[in-house]
Amino acid sequence: MHPGEIKKEFVSILKALKSRVEIEKGFGIEIVTLARSDNRVSKDPPDSPINRNPATTKESCGVQARMSKKETRTRQLEELRQEMLTCHKCPLNESRTNLVFGTGDPAADLMFVGEAPGRDEDLQGEPFVGRAGQLLNKIIEAIGMKRNDVYIANVLKCRPPGNRNPQPEEIALCMPYLIKQIEIIKPKVLCALGTFAAQTLLDTKASVGTLRGKFHDYKGIPMMVTYHPAYLLRNPNDKARVWEDMKKVRDLLLELTHKKSQT
Repeated sequence: MHPGEIKKEFVSILKALKSRVEIEKGFGIEIVTLARSDNRVSKDPPDSPINRNPATTKESCGVQARMSKKETRTRQLEELRQEMLTCHKCPLNESRTNLVFGTGDPAADLMFVGEAPGRDEDLQGEPFVGRAGQLLNKIIEAIGMKRNDVYIANVLKCRPPGNRNPQPEEIALCMPYLIKQIEIIKPKVLCALGTFAAQTLLDTKASVGTLRGKFHDYKGIPMMVTYHPAYLLRNPNDKARVWEDMKKVRDLLLELTHKKSQT
């Protein structure tokens, strides 16, 4: 390798290391863990058929199938959103500014489920756009993904007045819409953020502290429970625990992606 190329490669490694250190410091990690660059989660891993020979007929069919799947799911989600715009099952629709349906990749491998929209979300019509949303973006980036690589939704689609906790009857009435979203997206992994998402999806009264750190089964989909970003803003010392949870999510996604590439 030419000396100039060696220098360029070295500079690239240093930049990647600096970025990694900043990410882990943001989670309150004292000892930085290093990982090979190929641990980045990707829709199409380097050793997948698509990246080996993208011009072959088989791979072209695979690309078309993915596009068709995404288009179908996009249409199904829009139909569900239109249905929800006319929902009057509970009084929350009367006080909302916007329906906060969901956002992200309709064919996402990873789906996050939160609690309910807050003020910023109600104004913009998109989940997790305030301070908690900014922290969630960093969490997503920390596992090698971007916000538009995942899908993000809430248990409730309308903001409770004064950001109060969701009421049981509101959850019961709105839950079918979340279930339908999950059925359409078919994520490989779910991540429940906070008490209401975890307890609702798992039908349990157990605390997040008890549930987090291990995968649970939601209708055949592995689901990690972890602390809500809003909670982390008030309790930054628990960022390290969330980082441990998200590393398990990252590793499982990599494992599932690798298995798929071998088939």
